[in-house]
Amino acid sequence: MRFRRAREEEPGFSSIAPLIDIVFLLLIFFMVTTHSPSVSGLSISLPETGADHRGGENPTVAMTIDGTGKLLLDGVLIEPGALAGELARLRSGDGPFHLLLEADRNVSHGRVVEVMDTAKQAGAASITIAAYLTGREEP
Repeated sequence: MRFRRAREEEPGFSSIAPLIDIVFLLLIFFMVTTHSPSVSGLSISLPETGADHRGGENPTVAMTIDGTGKLLLDGVLIEPGALAGELARLRSGDGPFHLLLEADRNVSHGRVVEVMDTAKQAGAASITIAAYLTGREEP
């Protein structure tokens, strides 16, 4: 019986298939674990400010008002009449809450004040207004 000797591969040559498998697994892993920022579904244009007013408190509730006046509370579209009830429900859970208000620059001032007043009456401990920080030199 004659046995054939297995062919030896050339030195320095290796199969690339396992490397491709590993790259695809890494690609899938990073695609699954990458956290994308929350998308509210509304396009808003925040106003700009020259001062940095970042506080130490982390807001617990995010509210968005787009240019047409639509309201989103933590990413969920709500009717304007239901705002007080939704905010009161938030207060009943954990006590006072902190509100991050993202209002489009084209929203009327009266609408923003109305939402802020409703939030304060519902028990908001603080209201933070979101704005873009412009590049301003300190004096």
